[in-house]
Amino acid sequence: MSTENTEIDKEMDEATVENTSSQEQAATEELSVEEQLTKDLADEKDKHLRLFAEFENYKRRTSKERVELFKTANQEVLLAMLPVLDDFDRALVEIAKSGDETLTKGVELIHEKLKSTLSSKGLELVDVKVGDAFDADFAEAITQIPAPSPKLKGKIVDVLEKGYKLGEKIIRYPKVVIGQ
Repeated sequence: MSTENTEIDKEMDEATVENTSSQEQAATEELSVEEQLTKDLADEKDKHLRLFAEFENYKRRTSKERVELFKTANQEVLLAMLPVLDDFDRALVEIAKSGDETLTKGVELIHEKLKSTLSSKGLELVDVKVGDAFDADFAEAITQIPAPSPKLKGKIVDVLEKGYKLGEKIIRYPKVVIGQ
């Protein structure tokens, strides 16, 4: 009987070992399934965060574009009105030469009304004066002439046409003559 008991004990030990290893394998499979699910969850969270960030950037970009569009919506109309404003400036100079104060005053009133209306729509004068340093970002050089004085070398000698901006965007660069 002792050999039979030993054999039975052996078989029981082997069965226990097999059962234990089967349980360990199942636990390992369960852990790997849990780990896989955890990994999938982390991936989905990452995708969600990236998509959310992308959407926030899209909203910010479109709202900025919309604001820019509203700011420059009148640009074409204002550009078409600039030659009229230039003609008024030239007319004022010529009418002032005639000496008729009533006519001069009437044209000045109309000129001011036009300027104020355009200003209310966002039009601003680009401020360049004779003697300012020439900056190609804010003015367009039409020609260069010998500088009348050494102080005017590389600087603006004459402003031929006024420049205007709409908001922060220059819609017409001032045309200037620079000293050489």
